[in-house]
Amino acid sequence: MGRAKGPTYRVPYRRKREHRTDYRLRKELLKSKKPFFIVRRSNRYITISISVPAIGGDKTLFTVSSKELAKKYGWIGLKNTPAAYLTGLLAGKKALEMGVKEAVVNLGYAWSKRASIPFAAAMGAVDAGMEIPIGEKAMVDESRIRGEHIAEYAKMLKETDPDLFKRRFSKYLEAGVDPVDIPKRFDDVKEKILGGEDGE
Repeated sequence: MGRAKGPTYRVPYRRKREHRTDYRLRKELLKSKKPFFIVRRSNRYITISISVPAIGGDKTLFTVSSKELAKKYGWIGLKNTPAAYLTGLLAGKKALEMGVKEAVVNLGYAWSKRASIPFAAAMGAVDAGMEIPIGEKAMVDESRIRGEHIAEYAKMLKETDPDLFKRRFSKYLEAGVDPVDIPKRFDDVKEKILGGEDGE
């Protein structure tokens, strides 16, 4: 008696099963023949890597972390949209120093196509001088990049619920930073990064 024939099931590649590699996206990115601009966010930091695709495994040229913003510039809030942009600015400057002038954003499974963090980071790298294609729909509003939404929320809490304000923004207050001033501090840090200055 012959074996009943049914639909063939193909087991996905391990990295796809683990939601680590989107092979369809990767194929499209490889066609560009450009380095990958990869943004990741942990519970504490944002990291940006520039890597070159290779058969044996992608070669990472360097990685920049938002931790540098705290160490060099006294920036508070290391995994939000302003931090993503500023870290992208640092990554863009480092890439140019290494002779890497262009890249493509590799979202993988880590982000949706509408996520603001990776594209804010890419916009920072572009403002540093890199060439990274960013669709108009993916562009992040400048007010969010400067943290104006955070400052407005902080101002509202400060006026209406001082106790919650102190709890929500305890890290800022412990460092002697008024979160209402985030946009101004953002502009200062951006200027120092572009000018090649260390911070406070």
